[in-house]
Amino acid sequence: MCGTALPALLWLLLLDGLSLWQGVEGGCVEVARCCQGRDPTCASSGWRVSRVYGTCFCDQACTVTGDCCHDYAQACPARPCAVSEWSQWSGCTDPCKPSVRTRRRTIQQEAQNGGEPCPSLEEKAGCLQYVTFQGRDCGQPYVPAFITTAEYDRERKKRALSPDWDTHIEDTGYCVEFQIQSLSHHCMVENRPYARWMQYLREGYTVCVACQHVAMNIANHRCSGDGRDSDGDRILHWQAVGNPRCYGTWKKVKQVEQCSCPPVHRFIFI
Repeated sequence: MCGTALPALLWLLLLDGLSLWQGVEGGCVEVARCCQGRDPTCASSGWRVSRVYGTCFCDQACTVTGDCCHDYAQACPARPCAVSEWSQWSGCTDPCKPSVRTRRRTIQQEAQNGGEPCPSLEEKAGCLQYVTFQGRDCGQPYVPAFITTAEYDRERKKRALSPDWDTHIEDTGYCVEFQIQSLSHHCMVENRPYARWMQYLREGYTVCVACQHVAMNIANHRCSGDGRDSDGDRILHWQAVGNPRCYGTWKKVKQVEQCSCPPVHRFIFI
């Protein structure tokens, strides 16, 4: 009896080992599949990552349901979205008034197998263009001071100079300090990436605004809305470029010929 049972037991152990060997071999590599989302047909036979043998899956959703094949991570590695570099900034959408400029980037490879998704492909920023699309000077006086973050200066392009401008003299500009008297609540709740700088505008704060060469009026070499000839008691108006609902009033504190604005509360005339 024992002699008969021993070969049978050995045979069962052999079959069990064979099935185990076959299970290890099964998986995503064997079927050569990696699927996006949830796909019930994207399956194989073998060991799951949960150490359960049977039908296992090679779709992206298996990482959530816990029924991935044992080799899913190796066969279907997560790949993040890849995007191109940012394009150059476009021109302002509308000349001679506050508007926006845009830059874009493109997807070079979609995210795969649960990799990091694609970031924003478009970015906008406030701007003001001093010449028309035909190259003519706008010649339009602006009552309020239009301001934006000093970061804009890094991408700022010089406008075409008028023949009336003395190109032999490059004005280095100046700065004006203002104390903010009031502002709309839209400034404080602004959270768009290109407009978060508006959160640094607060009632009672003293801000420093630079008047740079490219923003100067050709006739008088000054920036519109800089409070020229106004004393400290006069209420002046300002508006943030990029959000027409962010505006307020301030009083001129002083003009500084040698600019040394602090990095946080530093802005530029547009």
